[in-house]
Amino acid sequence: MDARLQQYEDKMKKTVEYLETDYQSIRAGRANPHVLDKLKVDYYGVPTPIQQMCNINIPEARVMQIIPWDKSQIKAITKAILASDLGLNPSDDGSVIRLIFPELTEERRKALVKEVKKKGEDAKVAVRNIRRDGNDAFKKLLKQDVSEDEVKQLTDELQKQTDKFIKDIDAMIENKSKDIMRV
Repeated sequence: MDARLQQYEDKMKKTVEYLETDYQSIRAGRANPHVLDKLKVDYYGVPTPIQQMCNINIPEARVMQIIPWDKSQIKAITKAILASDLGLNPSDDGSVIRLIFPELTEERRKALVKEVKKKGEDAKVAVRNIRRDGNDAFKKLLKQDVSEDEVKQLTDELQKQTDKFIKDIDAMIENKSKDIMRV
């Protein structure tokens, strides 16, 4: 593949990977440790990712156990979960924090699907912006003794990549929406 195209494909891949990571943090009624990915706990004055402070287990489909390595941090972890936008109420017994994921209401499911579609559309816009930047860069090549045919070929190839990534994003939106709507 042409190096001039590769940089744009890499940017599009990163956009899709970011969307995938973003989708993992959306809870769909089942316990998923990725919902805690963006959560930071004040650990002796330093905001620390929760995964670096404890083990996270899923003993049942809708229950998550958080077992801190430093038991003195249970209150700080509980406080961070309550302050987050997860909508979960942690309960602790002094050594383990339990998160029970309630069954999602139909209204909440529809709101989550709407959020999934919005994030997907944002990713599509980002991919299209990358394509536009690539096309602009290719048009500038005309001034540097590159033939129109070669620029046309680069533009066509970039469009094919764009179509492929848009199709991938559509599939991700569809899969995540089905996952959320599944009762």
